[in-house]
Amino acid sequence: MTKFTGAVLFTAFISLTSFTSPAIKTVKLTKGKSGIIKTADTKRKIKIASFKVDNESSKLTWSAKKATGDHNGEVKISNGNFSIENNTLKGGSFDIDLNTITDADLTDQAQNEKLVSTLKSETFFNTEKFPKANLVINSATKTSGNQYDVKGKLTIKGITNDVSFPATVTVNGKKLSASAKITVDRTKYDIKFRSKNFFENLGDKVIYDDFDLNVNLTANAQ
Repeated sequence: MTKFTGAVLFTAFISLTSFTSPAIKTVKLTKGKSGIIKTADTKRKIKIASFKVDNESSKLTWSAKKATGDHNGEVKISNGNFSIENNTLKGGSFDIDLNTITDADLTDQAQNEKLVSTLKSETFFNTEKFPKANLVINSATKTSGNQYDVKGKLTIKGITNDVSFPATVTVNGKKLSASAKITVDRTKYDIKFRSKNFFENLGDKVIYDDFDLNVNLTANAQ
């Protein structure tokens, strides 16, 4: 009788073990006792959103230096979008309409118009042939809070180079704001006019190779 009872209990134990849900597991409690906790496998919810840049609310300014001073102005964004996953930047791109470039520091109208005309000419951006520049974000690594290290491709005059820069991107409901300072070596885009790395004896006529793009974009969820 004892052997029969033991066999029944052993069979019952094997059956229970075989059909125990994988969502139940035995753990050791704090006082050395065993207990059972139920765990549920949950799928991570991924929320993907697309944001379209508001051209009118966005602003892009430029600044460049030369031996005797500097110049600065604005240029308009013509198109852009961002890809957001769970409120985290994943990618994006925007176009720069180089035909809208302006200068803000020269108050003399003739000098102002001359500088803008030079910037649009073949000497610099050649806007007749290449009216737009383009930036594509390939990766964005969050460093802390809303801060990112961004890597991408910048195309000017049909020439594409890698760029990297820090950026701040904030998502608040259906609104997104992004700001960054991008330093560009113009000579990598065949803009070598008065560069000391390509011309000698320029004296105070040197124009430095690097210029800055200060980007402040706003975008709306689509």
